[in-house]
Amino acid sequence: MNEKNLDHEILKLIEAQPEINDTDIARNLSISEELVKTRIANFKDTREKILIMSYGPSIYDSLKLALEPENYSVVKAPGGSSALETVKTEKPDLFLLDTGHADIDGFEICKQLKASSRYRWMPVVMLSERGEAKDRVKAFESGADDYVTTPLNPLELKARVRMILRRTRI
Repeated sequence: MNEKNLDHEILKLIEAQPEINDTDIARNLSISEELVKTRIANFKDTREKILIMSYGPSIYDSLKLALEPENYSVVKAPGGSSALETVKTEKPDLFLLDTGHADIDGFEICKQLKASSRYRWMPVVMLSERGEAKDRVKAFESGADDYVTTPLNPLELKARVRMILRRTRI
């Protein structure tokens, strides 16, 4: 059995029986447990990754609840300056960034990302409770690709995320 077919068979078993262990997979497919472990270790999550830095856990939870069913991998970024480190390790396809934060605000994080030759390509959507024109202008001047006010409309957010990710694939 070639690697692609083997991976497919392993995934079928895991989907059918989420609690199945490596030993049972090996037994079902008549292969070594080591091979099962190697193949599973090589699986990669090919979903587009969205990194979210939000001021409150309820915002993150609602965003995750809206985006994961759309087949996005959603990752939480810690607040402030540590969010910049998380960008380096997670390598997201899109960053949803809350404007208000204690140690460093979203506008500053966006400026730093867009000033970096490594991350300037990454689309950033600013999330804010503030809906005034001056706040939107500040976001766009910081380098944001979009600005969404809270409370969020999940349908609108999903449409904006799809549009921005589609545009970055071009």
